[in-house]
Amino acid sequence: MGILSRYVFREFLVPLFYCLVGFVAIYVLFDLFGSFSRMLEAHLGLADAALYFCGYLAPYFHYLAPAALMLATLYTMWMFCRHSEIVAMRASGIGFFAIVRPLLLAAAAMALVVAWVDEEFMPRWSQWAAQLKTAKFESATIAKADNLVLRNSVSGRTWNVDEILAPDCSRLGNVRVTVDRPGGARELTITADEALYLDGEWWFARAHVQHFDALGSEVATPTPELDALPLRCFADFDERPGDFLVQNRRWQYNSVRDRFRYLSTHPELTKERRADLLYDTWAQIMAPFACIVITLFAIPAGIASGRQSVFRGVLGALGMYFAFYGLDIGCMVAAKNAWVPPVAAAVAPHVLFFIFGVHLFVRHR
Repeated sequence: MGILSRYVFREFLVPLFYCLVGFVAIYVLFDLFGSFSRMLEAHLGLADAALYFCGYLAPYFHYLAPAALMLATLYTMWMFCRHSEIVAMRASGIGFFAIVRPLLLAAAAMALVVAWVDEEFMPRWSQWAAQLKTAKFESATIAKADNLVLRNSVSGRTWNVDEILAPDCSRLGNVRVTVDRPGGARELTITADEALYLDGEWWFARAHVQHFDALGSEVATPTPELDALPLRCFADFDERPGDFLVQNRRWQYNSVRDRFRYLSTHPELTKERRADLLYDTWAQIMAPFACIVITLFAIPAGIASGRQSVFRGVLGALGMYFAFYGLDIGCMVAAKNAWVPPVAAAVAPHVLFFIFGVHLFVRHR
């Protein structure tokens, strides 16, 4: 990285840091108004409190990051124009893209952070933060995901689980699995004290297997030695522990992988419900790209604030910011009412404003 790029990057990181800290502080203080006394009564540790606020903020981070990038870009470009630094750079033969490249790289890096938060951090900790708040910050009394029912329509299996023995659902207690034939008649009923997920396969401890004929009547087992084993593997069961987590987790906290797997294993969903869930999935995929889109049109707006007037530049950036999310909300409503295809509704605002941002960027270049 050259001297100029390091200088632009440093000048941009400082306001970006302040904007992010400011937005996070607003959210934290807002939540503290109703939670601080309960945290003190529960003697919540500092590490748990920090993790709680991270989990609490994770679902909103894909909105905070683009807003912070926009304000930081506006300030940085305004300062460069105010002190005629862009004029000096261009007079030295430096291209416009080379000047703003650190800002675009920072926006791309922030998009990766947003994707990681949505895909890895939020599914694990946002549900925990919500349960901790419901339990009045008594971590020992957080509600467990017991009494679950998981239906795999593709494979014809229905799981009834009385107790979850491991946080990742790799150990289940008091399990009853019903296996249906393609026509809907019952084929097997498996009752076990415990189910363990080991090396990608389900092992049932002290399992009792009942066999049924095509008419649904119970018949003698054709494999008595196998059914008598104290620990038996059911390798054809393709359910994963994550499927049980999705069953218990709020839909907005799920990762894209979990959402697509849920849609693929639930073909019985209605058309309207599938469109609703499919839009949410693609909206989460497109959320990180908002960092790049908003930075693209914030760069010309920042230059306008320095060359023409601060009011015009800031107002233009805010107008485009709210227009972008306004169109996004409008597409969401249209998709959830099945007026437009859900994938097109999730992608369209980002594509349209990306093209618009590139147009403004090229004009100022």
